[in-house]
Amino acid sequence: MCLNLREERESYEEQFMSEYATLSKRSLGRLNNSEEKCEIRTDFQRDRDRILYSKAFRRLKHKTQVFISPEGDHYRTRLTHTLEVSQIARTIARSLKLNEDLTEAISHGHDIGHTPFGHAGERVLNRVCPLGFKHNQQSLRVVDVLESGKGLNLTMEVRDGILNHTGDTLPFTPEGKVVRMADRIAYINHDIDDAITGKVITEDQIPKQCQQLFGKTIGERIDSMVKNIVHHSKHTSSIIMSREFSDAMDVLRQFMFEHVYVDSIAKKEEKKAENMLEYLYGYLYKNEGVIEDEYISAAGDVAKDRIICDYIAGMTDRFAVKIFEKYFVPKFWMSIDV
Repeated sequence: MCLNLREERESYEEQFMSEYATLSKRSLGRLNNSEEKCEIRTDFQRDRDRILYSKAFRRLKHKTQVFISPEGDHYRTRLTHTLEVSQIARTIARSLKLNEDLTEAISHGHDIGHTPFGHAGERVLNRVCPLGFKHNQQSLRVVDVLESGKGLNLTMEVRDGILNHTGDTLPFTPEGKVVRMADRIAYINHDIDDAITGKVITEDQIPKQCQQLFGKTIGERIDSMVKNIVHHSKHTSSIIMSREFSDAMDVLRQFMFEHVYVDSIAKKEEKKAENMLEYLYGYLYKNEGVIEDEYISAAGDVAKDRIICDYIAGMTDRFAVKIFEKYFVPKFWMSIDV
C-alpha cells in the first residue's frame, strides 16, 4: 500500500504546530473542490507551487519595486521584494509554530497582480479606470481568473491572505497577518537600502530614534523588528509589535515618504511612466482589438475597462515601453531611388 505522505504531514501539523496555526486538513477548501487531493503535498503546499510556477510570478522579475530604470544591477524588483517578504514571513511563522507552507504561499502571491512601474502604475489605472484599481484585488483576480486562462483554484486561506495583505481588512488567518507585517518590514527596509545605494539619502539622515531602537544596518533593523513581533505574538492569535516599535515604524515610513517616495531624484522618471500608461489605456480603449485573444478570453464577461486593466497590469516595465513605442513613437523609414 502506498504511504500517503500528505496525511503524514497533516498529522505532523496537528502534533507540533501552535494551537493558533492554520492546519492544512482544516482548510475551508477551494473555489472548485472537485479536484482530488495530492498524495504527497498538502493543499497549502500545492498552492505555493502553483503560484511559483505561474507566468505572472515570473513576470515580477521585470517589474519596478520603487526605483524606475535605475543604473545598477542590485536594486530590488517586485520579484526580489516578494522573496524578501517570504523569507521574513517564514522566519516569523516558524518561530511562532504557524503554518510555513500557508505563509509562503500567501507571500509568493501577494503582489502577483501588481502593475508595471510600481505604485505609479497602480495610481494611473485607479485614476483612469472608472471601475478603480487596487493591486491586491488584481492579485486575487490573477489567481482566481486570469492565470492559465482559468485561474489557479487556490484555497480560501491563501486567497484571503493575498487580498488582505494591505487595506482596511485584516486576513482571517494568523499566517496572513504575518505576511501583512512582513510586507511592511521588507519594503521599508529594502527601500532604505536602495535609497542609500542610489545616494538619495544617507544613513545619517535616518531618524536617530529609529537607529537607536532598530539598529543602523538593514540586517539589524529587520532582526530587531522580527524578534519584537515574535516576542509579543507568542501564546496569542494576534500578530503584533510593541507600541514603541510600531510608533517608530510609522516614523520611519513617514521619513521615507518625505525623502524618497515623493519628489526625490529616485522618482524623476515616474511621471513619464504614468503618462505612458495613461496614453496606453486611452489607445487600448479605442483599439481593443490589438489586445491578445488570450487576455480577452481569460477575462470573461467583464467590462472593457477591466480587460484593459488586466492587460496593462500584466505587463512588465520593458513590455509596456515596447508597446508604447509600437503605437506612439514614429519609426524611421528610407526611400529607395530607382
